[in-house]
Amino acid sequence: MDLVAIGTVGYDSVETPTGKAEKQLGGTAVYLCLAASYFCKVGMVAATGRDFLPGYLDLLQSKGVDLEGLQQLEGETFHWGAKYHQDLNVRDTLFTHLNVLLDFTADLPPAYREAPFFFLGNIDPALQLHVIEQAKNPVFIGMDTMNYWINSEKYRPNLMRVLQKVQGIFVNDEEARDLSGEYNLVKAAAEIHKMGPQHVIIKKGEHGAMLFSDDSIFFTPAFPLELVDDPTGAGDSFAGGFMGYLTTQKRLDNAVMRQAMVYGSALASYTVEGYSVNRIVELNQQLVDERFQAFYNLMDFKK
Repeated sequence: MDLVAIGTVGYDSVETPTGKAEKQLGGTAVYLCLAASYFCKVGMVAATGRDFLPGYLDLLQSKGVDLEGLQQLEGETFHWGAKYHQDLNVRDTLFTHLNVLLDFTADLPPAYREAPFFFLGNIDPALQLHVIEQAKNPVFIGMDTMNYWINSEKYRPNLMRVLQKVQGIFVNDEEARDLSGEYNLVKAAAEIHKMGPQHVIIKKGEHGAMLFSDDSIFFTPAFPLELVDDPTGAGDSFAGGFMGYLTTQKRLDNAVMRQAMVYGSALASYTVEGYSVNRIVELNQQLVDERFQAFYNLMDFKK
């Protein structure tokens, strides 16, 4: 196993300016694993309920995602709903039904514990710590979090412990500001560096993403698209593409990190072109590489 992704698997019910999608396949682990599957062997650690459609399991397996770490628990599958505004950076969360996630233990199968790369999706920091404790000899651990964990007196202490043990963190600009106490993103990244991660990736939605590594700063724009159907999962696809590319490299220097940023952006740009995972599952390596080259051409200022 090259990469193990821990997160949620569930149903998303989403409304955007272009339409609706009811109870479609979603969840952080799903988007992460599908994006990473174009680069490496990836295993999923998550939980579903008894109501989870077998066809979705077949879909994940058809893309090479290993499901040994997927737990099927009594009860209903995680279900999340949201409505996006005309400005797709703004959305209203309509409901969040945690369901079986309340009993999710994040236990790793023995084969997963030997993996060199891990990504800790947006789950309780105590579960993130539990995963880290099971990893035998990780080369690179990436993580995600959110304001709910950051701003809670109950959860923040464990979050700070997680930060001391990971090499990379993926947050949006609001999360970076809340975590660091700094409004300026350059200062915010510097403060987060002090907490542990060597690499701080700040996601800015349709405005791209920034990578802060020691004294190096790199920016990649979002790919200009004529139509965006559904931005759900774009950030997770970005992280999956980023982590998946890292697994293919023999070193993890700044050049590799920058290339990973572009591959992550390429996968995210495909994801938003359809609802749920409909677009990302249609891809192949040629299409991924073509979008990477399109990003290169977009940012090439020597031409």
